[in-house]
Amino acid sequence: MSENLEAKIWERLKGVSFPGMSRDVVSFGFVRSVTATDGVVRVDLRVPTHNPGAGEQIKTEVEAALRGLAPTVEVNLEVVAPQRPEQARQKAIARDPSLVPGVAHILAVASGKGGVGKSTVAANLAVTLGQLGHRTGLLDADIYGPSVPMMFGINERPRVIDNRLQPFQKFGIRVMSLGFVLDVDTPVIWRGPMVMKALEQMLGDVDWGELDFLVVDMPPGTGDAQLTLTQKVPLSGGVIVSTPQDVALIDARKGLAMFRKVNVPILGVVENMSTFVCPHCGEATDIFKRGGAVRTAETLGCRFLGRLPLDPEIVRGGDAGVPIVAADPHGPHAEAFRAIAIGALEELHAQAALRPRLTIV
Repeated sequence: MSENLEAKIWERLKGVSFPGMSRDVVSFGFVRSVTATDGVVRVDLRVPTHNPGAGEQIKTEVEAALRGLAPTVEVNLEVVAPQRPEQARQKAIARDPSLVPGVAHILAVASGKGGVGKSTVAANLAVTLGQLGHRTGLLDADIYGPSVPMMFGINERPRVIDNRLQPFQKFGIRVMSLGFVLDVDTPVIWRGPMVMKALEQMLGDVDWGELDFLVVDMPPGTGDAQLTLTQKVPLSGGVIVSTPQDVALIDARKGLAMFRKVNVPILGVVENMSTFVCPHCGEATDIFKRGGAVRTAETLGCRFLGRLPLDPEIVRGGDAGVPIVAADPHGPHAEAFRAIAIGALEELHAQAALRPRLTIV
């Protein structure tokens, strides 16, 4: 195969992206080999995904991209389900195997204070991971203000089978919240031991099944609930959500410091409500100081995962029970959440939280 033809093949392959994402099949490492002999170009693809249709779409696009380079183009496709590292799985259940025996990795979404959109980020992050092909669950662990029932439009009580709560299946993920078992207007007035017991039950008494990721919407602050979760189950990583203004970032730094004290890897910071998008003209306006979360991430030596706007569409989606990434999976907000999800998983890899490397698809 001439170097010139080889260079053309690889260059065209870089123009083929994974469905719904901007990253190409070459940078993902999906192309195992390329050969050209006697006028026949052969490309071997190995695509780790739980969605066979995505693999077939990639094959079709590769064939189209290489058409015309040689009389014959053959694309061999192997679709494999992403394997969860056994070593990491054992680590994930080492502290209490009875709580989450089928969950490989637990990701905590936290904030130092309430009102920064933490639950919105957690819900959309979980749905995004599901859209990327991962078996994903969402646990609403915000004891004092569970909002997931409204954000997912679920008004039912969960079923109980063999004394275990069955999570709801919606938008491709499994969902559980204390709000499913409490009356909407019932205030939670509990002391520390009751909070800790409730969280243990939400982990251990729920039939999560086999999951690649369980996203936990943490309560705001750094109290008993947060310590219970970090002590009972090892968290694979934490995502800190903040708004750009200084008063929110002060509390965000406290949440980040808490994770570090209990040896939870920090995956990065998300700046929510970064700008306000006018629903009439689409113009973006900075309501708070701009770039506060970026500077905080740089100062504390962690990754900045991305910005999310204060957009009425996101608000309406949450109130209507349809997270924005499910309502508009190809829109700009979904793209922003995909970038955040991919960045968080890349940070897991960079910190060696997953061994061997987990493919980000």
